[in-house]
Amino acid sequence: MDWEVAQWAKLRGPGSTAFTDLLMIEGVCGALGLSYKNSVELNKIIDTKIPSHRPRFVHHKACVAGETYDLFSRDILECVRALYGDPEHAQYLSFAPERHYADADKTQRLYHDLCTGEWWWATQDVLEQSKPGATIIPIIISSDKTQITLFRNKTAYPVYLTIGNLPKSIRRKPSRRGQILLAYLPTTRLTQITNKASRRRTLANLFHACMSRIVEPLKSAGVDGMVLMSGDGITRHCHPIFAAFVGDYPEQCLVTGTMNGDCPVCTCPHNELGKHPSQHELRDLDAILDTLELLGSPLYTQACHDLRIKPLQHPFWEDLPYLNIFQSITPDILHQLYQGVMKHMIGWVTEIVGAAEIDARVRRLPPNHSMRIFQKGITTLSRVSGVEHKQMSRFLLGLVVDVRLPGNASPARLVRATRSLLDFLYLAQFPVHSNSSIDALETMLDEFHANKGVFEDLGIRNNFNIPKLHFLQHYARSIKLFGTTDNFNTEATERLHIDFAKDAYAATNHKDEFWQMTKWLERKEKVLQHANFIMWRRNLIATNSNITVACPAELWQPPDLASLFHIKMTRHPSRKLVPFQEITSASSFGAIHFVPALARFIVQYNHPTLSFQQIEDRATNIHLPCDSVPVFHRIKFWNNEIHATETLDSVHAQPAVKNGEGRVVKAARFDTCLVQVRNVDMPPASIQDLRVAQVRVVFSLPQTVVKRYFNPQNPPPQHLAYVEWFSAFSPLPDTHSGLYKVRRLVRDGEHQVSIVPVSLISRSAHLLPKWGGAVPAEWMSLEVLDTCDTFFLNVFKDMYTYFNVG
Repeated sequence: MDWEVAQWAKLRGPGSTAFTDLLMIEGVCGALGLSYKNSVELNKIIDTKIPSHRPRFVHHKACVAGETYDLFSRDILECVRALYGDPEHAQYLSFAPERHYADADKTQRLYHDLCTGEWWWATQDVLEQSKPGATIIPIIISSDKTQITLFRNKTAYPVYLTIGNLPKSIRRKPSRRGQILLAYLPTTRLTQITNKASRRRTLANLFHACMSRIVEPLKSAGVDGMVLMSGDGITRHCHPIFAAFVGDYPEQCLVTGTMNGDCPVCTCPHNELGKHPSQHELRDLDAILDTLELLGSPLYTQACHDLRIKPLQHPFWEDLPYLNIFQSITPDILHQLYQGVMKHMIGWVTEIVGAAEIDARVRRLPPNHSMRIFQKGITTLSRVSGVEHKQMSRFLLGLVVDVRLPGNASPARLVRATRSLLDFLYLAQFPVHSNSSIDALETMLDEFHANKGVFEDLGIRNNFNIPKLHFLQHYARSIKLFGTTDNFNTEATERLHIDFAKDAYAATNHKDEFWQMTKWLERKEKVLQHANFIMWRRNLIATNSNITVACPAELWQPPDLASLFHIKMTRHPSRKLVPFQEITSASSFGAIHFVPALARFIVQYNHPTLSFQQIEDRATNIHLPCDSVPVFHRIKFWNNEIHATETLDSVHAQPAVKNGEGRVVKAARFDTCLVQVRNVDMPPASIQDLRVAQVRVVFSLPQTVVKRYFNPQNPPPQHLAYVEWFSAFSPLPDTHSGLYKVRRLVRDGEHQVSIVPVSLISRSAHLLPKWGGAVPAEWMSLEVLDTCDTFFLNVFKDMYTYFNVG
């Protein structure tokens, strides 16, 4: 109990003052058997009796313009040692570069984790010449200033470190502790320096001076190496080498020393960023290092200007071995694509279509598990986050697919430009790339640039000199060098801010906060490490094992977007018995033809070779021995092997919920899905194996029906769905949008319906209405599936649908 209370207090509990007040209640400490009486005593126990596996923070002072600023940092080599030697990471570490292929002939090379990229191979080849058998520790550093208060404008400047030996799936999850806070940099604005240019230059020099102190040990360790022991007890001669930097565009310019507005990777000047393909080469590191040696010379400033770099005083990377800082800049999906290029694209489309029409279309999109409905539209939103831009990107193509342009001009180029940019966005996020998918990535970028002239013709843009748009040309090269973009997405950094900056600040008294934040983080890391140790010891005792290394339950495997979904239904129905009268009521489930459809299903399931007319004839002789069925309101889709119990997709089929006064408190929702109609004994091979249907009821058959009409040797599926069909997919999609068009199947004014096993539903489907001009005012989001007659299948609703269906 002593340890459990301490763990709760430090990881989940209230503040230290509140915890002390709790323990001061008479009898609490005695009843719980605690060895401490307040937070101070608990902190002393943690500081003195729990061993630390990660280095402590050290305080340094940085003096600038007569002022002193605080730098808190850790020994970078000890941080590497802690990550490399963590027993929880032992079975996941990579120690050498690897080449993976998708085919036996080795024509399609695969890229995913950093160890599969060409950088590790090239660096290993160079290192082997002087240090045969050496193990590379790729150092990945990220930095990003963040605000830690809603008001008062107080900021923190954390620097994070991880190692490329860990797979990206470990590094991206804060709970796996694959990242470590390396430092808090000074956050001063140097307002005492009145000249803006001088202030910016001094801030840049302050950043590089602090980073130089932090990475200084890498200079000798990268060349000479160091002996490290991994969590399995094996020692290797390792060389920690700076491999990649993760940050947004301002951070990239700050780190590389390039001019704002230029590309931090190549020599392309700002006024040529819109040209595609770029004819400019990557920045020449040797020439820049030669120029940096001119520091102190009257020629230094002009030499730096000629190379389009800032006249820095000793950038931190100038003496680091095996490092090309301009090559190490990695793609940033969050800021470059969602918060950059897609933000621009949404703004351009809004200006073309008109804010009122855009908002009208957004408000009338049908709901889906992966889609957010913006009830007030999107054009009036302020401070739009990356998550919101991600949601907007999922339906952006549906807003322009049949838009009317000024002068009745064809929207073909606008649609193609939008589609190609969305294709690039989704392809860039593949967790595994092949040579073919990288070629497709570059093809989509070529397609966008071939059609971007539509924005100039419509007067929306007069140039495309946008650094974030230009950087897309470097994605293919970076993926081949360092692996896929999810190795370096700044979304992970943004998430780390919560644990390492905002929560840490909230635990202080807001005075001299960084002293308190570093101590709070050290204690939290100790408690987390000790909790893992206790869990490991308990497992050893429970299993009577002599294993001395903590082994994860399952080994890591490369991610696969083609992995199948598994249907997960609740153990008990949402409603035990729903009368047929309610199921067939238009004001409830709306499954008007439920009884005859169920009769046809019974006949067809028992006699699968009968013709349609024979099934109809025999169905008239089916008399159900019940008038109600158990009903389920949701179908969930999981993938236990890769995503555990996370709900990756779902289908809702639920009528409106009313309160005692008859008011609707939850609107009705009947989602569309993709049902496999061909080759049902194997996964769908193409979109033609699937068909769109709207789910009205998900139910189970009562035992009275099963016993009367089904052979015990061939029982019916446990879960069935009443669906209304849409038309089959055409052999080819729409020429410009690349989307498949579908219509409701109606015969003699009635929807074509069936009852199908839930197991044949492969995933939900999101349909984009074909607007046909201005949006009719009577259309609403929840009724648009009934009021509109033609739709496009939205393949951008999530990555799984794009990969498997799009």
